[in-house]
Amino acid sequence: MSLEPLPAPQRNIPSFDDLPVPPDTANLREGPDLHPRCLALLPLIGVWRGEGQVVYPTIDGPMHFGQQIIFAHDGRPFLTYSAQSWLLDGEGGAVVRPAARETGFWRPQEDDTIEVLIAHATGIMEIYYGQPRATTAWELTTDAIVRTQTAKEVNTGQRLYGLVDAADGSDGKDLAYVDERAMVGEPLQPHLSAQLRRIAG
Repeated sequence: MSLEPLPAPQRNIPSFDDLPVPPDTANLREGPDLHPRCLALLPLIGVWRGEGQVVYPTIDGPMHFGQQIIFAHDGRPFLTYSAQSWLLDGEGGAVVRPAARETGFWRPQEDDTIEVLIAHATGIMEIYYGQPRATTAWELTTDAIVRTQTAKEVNTGQRLYGLVDAADGSDGKDLAYVDERAMVGEPLQPHLSAQLRRIAG
């Protein structure tokens, strides 16, 4: 494969359509078939975007944020996960600055448990275990958390994801979640929540 270099002002993250392996897909109508082990996670697959709120005793809040989450797959028995957030100057407000970034993998097992690995740009790596609570709800609890020397102290995390009625009143479903944290000396309590609408998939 030969690639023609672009002039420096035109360089950015490339999107190649000639990879020798299938690209990830967030649309079940395109790309490889979903692995049978991932069927319990099928409703999550897609690109989701919306707004949420962050609260915690150690921050001035509540604060509002925008977020995009992508669940995708490449035909193997896991989903790729990425989340990108940005702070807003209020509900439905203007963007203030970029915020949290997460990336990881959801790995469903044959006994219906789900192993979830999430790495944060803030120097924290979490391993969650969980299982479906219903066909459109999933609950996760941390089993291990490791962090760099410069990262914030986080001791425990719990997350609940679920599909809920669309906020815009349409027939579709939104992705909603609540993230609870025990960190920086505080007990386990709600930290993040958001409701996101499907924009692709």
